[in-house]
Amino acid sequence: MTTTVPGPTLGVVGGGQLGRMLAEAAAPLGVEVVVLDPTPDCPAAPVARDQIVGGFDDPEAIGRLAERTDALTYEIELADPDHLASASAEAGVPVHPTPETLRTIQDKFAEKEMLSEAGIPVPAYRRVDSVADLQAAVEEFGGVMLKAREGGYDGRGNVPVHAADEAADALREAVGTAEDPAALAETFVDFERELSVIGVQGDGEVRTFPVGENVHEAEILRETVVPARTSEAVAERAQAVARDVLDALDGRGVFGIELFETSEGEILVNEIAPRPHNSGHWSIEGAVTSQFEQHARAVLGWPLGSTRQRAPTVSANVLGTVEEPRPARLGNVERVLEREAAHLHWYGKDEVRPLRKMGHVTVTDETGGSEPTALLESTRELRDELGFQ
Repeated sequence: MTTTVPGPTLGVVGGGQLGRMLAEAAAPLGVEVVVLDPTPDCPAAPVARDQIVGGFDDPEAIGRLAERTDALTYEIELADPDHLASASAEAGVPVHPTPETLRTIQDKFAEKEMLSEAGIPVPAYRRVDSVADLQAAVEEFGGVMLKAREGGYDGRGNVPVHAADEAADALREAVGTAEDPAALAETFVDFERELSVIGVQGDGEVRTFPVGENVHEAEILRETVVPARTSEAVAERAQAVARDVLDALDGRGVFGIELFETSEGEILVNEIAPRPHNSGHWSIEGAVTSQFEQHARAVLGWPLGSTRQRAPTVSANVLGTVEEPRPARLGNVERVLEREAAHLHWYGKDEVRPLRKMGHVTVTDETGGSEPTALLESTRELRDELGFQ
């Protein structure tokens, strides 16, 4: 695609916070963004050129999006790959990452099979189509993490199973039924830390960001520390595995590659997101080119930017600290604004719910004088001063 300014129009299926930040990053490039989302006035709407109100699996709406844009992408895995492929063919516009890649990653078992066939290390796993399958996996591995094959995110659809007699209840919790379930059982991994690499595939270019360390609680990402508090050898191995993952995937764009660092220093791939990822939000202030600008460049076939880190960085999610849903109003914002090298990102969601991602705070260490743990703790404390009123 020819690189000119003003540039082309990018169509994005999904208008949540990722679509919002993608539109923010595209605007300085002269790229307009049109989003498709079922929620009127979605978070991306105020910063995008326009919004088409429609479902992620609505072929007519996706077709209208394709007709109005020069390239298609998505910021949510609920996008329908078949409708994307059809709209792309009918309108003559490319879609990246490819619908085939999206289709594979939507199914956790298919994703693991693809990685295994490519020789990429993953935790031991078994397909689960019945209660007996899950019981056999529990007995083989001595306990498993049960995952719904489709539709799970932020810990939804994931249930730990420690004993065979828990199988039926676990399947009902994970996938809604113990009869003909579609699930995956993975052995528990004895890991030192959870890591991630944000990888980018462009038009003949491949780049990776520095390795991040992800801190989770209750299956939800709370903070990301970059560079990760690990050895140089482990970081190099993580980068190498991430590049192998990119080689196994089709299509241009950003991919969030979640990894386990085992107690023996090995790297295993947990999951892949074919889009900008929560663990890459640090790159907005912490890297030369953010993951969002990289995604726009890559999808359009434009040259990629530098992934070099500017400074040690911690990003901390602002989650809904409420017991019941209510209108969203965040207080004590001045605490972040007063802090040097601290940045607040508000996602524009009207309603706050328990543990809903409402924004994030990023702090960079411009002097390079802080230890990573100290930077994490100070960022966490700053984030925790915020509260919903």
